[in-house]
Amino acid sequence: MTTPSVTRLALLHPSLSFSHNTLLKFCKMVKSSLILGAIAAFGSYVQAKEIKVDEKKAARLYDTGVMHNKLKASKEAVWEKQEAAGAFASEQYPTLGYTKCVQGVAEAIKGDPLNTFKCHNADLYSFLSHADLGSTGGRGSSSWGWTSDDGREFVAIGQYDGTAFAEITKKGQLVYLGRLPQYSSPSQWREIRSYKNYVIIGSEAVGHGIQIFDFKKLLKIDPKKPVVFDAKKDLTSHFNTLLPVGRAHNVVVNEELKYAVAVGAMPRNDPICASGLNFFDLTDPSKPKSLGCAKGDGYVHDAQCIVYRGPDKRYQGRDICYGYNEDTLTIYDVTNKANVTNIISRISYEGAAYTHQGWVLDAQNQEFLVLDDELDERDGTGPGGDGYPVTFIWDIRDLEKPKQTGHFKHPTKSIDHNQYVKDSYIYQSHYGAGLRVLDGRSIPSDPTGAGVYEAAWFDIYPEDDNLAGGGTVAFVGTWSSYAFFKSGYIFINTIERGAFVVKLTEKAFQKP
Repeated sequence: MTTPSVTRLALLHPSLSFSHNTLLKFCKMVKSSLILGAIAAFGSYVQAKEIKVDEKKAARLYDTGVMHNKLKASKEAVWEKQEAAGAFASEQYPTLGYTKCVQGVAEAIKGDPLNTFKCHNADLYSFLSHADLGSTGGRGSSSWGWTSDDGREFVAIGQYDGTAFAEITKKGQLVYLGRLPQYSSPSQWREIRSYKNYVIIGSEAVGHGIQIFDFKKLLKIDPKKPVVFDAKKDLTSHFNTLLPVGRAHNVVVNEELKYAVAVGAMPRNDPICASGLNFFDLTDPSKPKSLGCAKGDGYVHDAQCIVYRGPDKRYQGRDICYGYNEDTLTIYDVTNKANVTNIISRISYEGAAYTHQGWVLDAQNQEFLVLDDELDERDGTGPGGDGYPVTFIWDIRDLEKPKQTGHFKHPTKSIDHNQYVKDSYIYQSHYGAGLRVLDGRSIPSDPTGAGVYEAAWFDIYPEDDNLAGGGTVAFVGTWSSYAFFKSGYIFINTIERGAFVVKLTEKAFQKP
């Protein structure tokens, strides 16, 4: 092994400034033929951040629910104004068909700025308003999809007054099939996931519990005769165990291990679950069984629970949950679910205001994940403090010592919300900026995020396009998207208007 001189190393990468001894030790570990790649790797390493949790701040603002209540109040204030302005009267939004993205816009109705959508490498295929989707409340939230055995593609659409169901045809048209009303009172917060052919629905409405409904009930519906199901009688089952007031902020599913998780249940001072991970078995969806809770880090806003497949040999094959817990990324080993909390690590990050949600870059090789913060743009904290959203990148190759290695800074003002990853492409919902798709394929080789770029976007909220920064830091526009269909169609659910179906062009998958 040969060791390059410190002088040569400095010349090769003058932007890095290290001590002579540090460089010398590093050089002795590296073959000279690989020095350029090694310098880049070392540069990434020294930029990695391990920021400890501010426990006093956590106790004051997060454990008490102060920040959660602040976030909720901020959203409700915006929606009150939207309601007063008539934005939720969704019957005003016309049905839209296929519209190609040309020179950065999809002009769905010629000459109408409110139906002209900024876009890049994404075409519009269909739009139906919430009124067209059977809702009288006109407010959208979460969504998820299901593909039948014969390849038909269906979506469950969260709304203020229940869950709508629709099919996406081979030509990308959205066809309304019916709806499942809310179990108790209406609520803006309605989160949806799927387990096999079942849809799992949670809500923050008191008394709602978890609805479990069979997607197969949609297979023989005549679209000319949409079906309004009974909110209770038509369920496969209903789960309410260890939900003290029958509400949960979110639901999570581990399909491989046949269970689901209700997270963010209230109250926070519940002695059994404390708003943490509430597990229930779905081996028989008609008879969900409580498996226990992991309450050790308190309130969980969202999570991803999957079998561990990654480089950390200590946890191979274990059941791991990546928790997004308001001010931390918290990683759990939940192999034992019987009211035991096994926290592997718990760490904060630069500018943490409200840790919202995240996803691993590759579930089959869990080395990196991406994470978003929902309040940093509004609160002016960290790299997102100027109102331009930030996607945080984490190295999780050592589950006991995760590191924030970099971030991607978005070019349009907004607030980033839910995100999911397919083939290293990151599909994000950015409220008023709509669907944003990042190419994250470079992250394993450069975890600083320098190689990440926006491969495509479709802005579903033209009302804010002419503002400074191209958008607004407000809770308007899109809530969620679903991009896992084999057809390539992407479903987008919005708060005010309704639901869009778009599809990326081939250019989205090419390097710029």
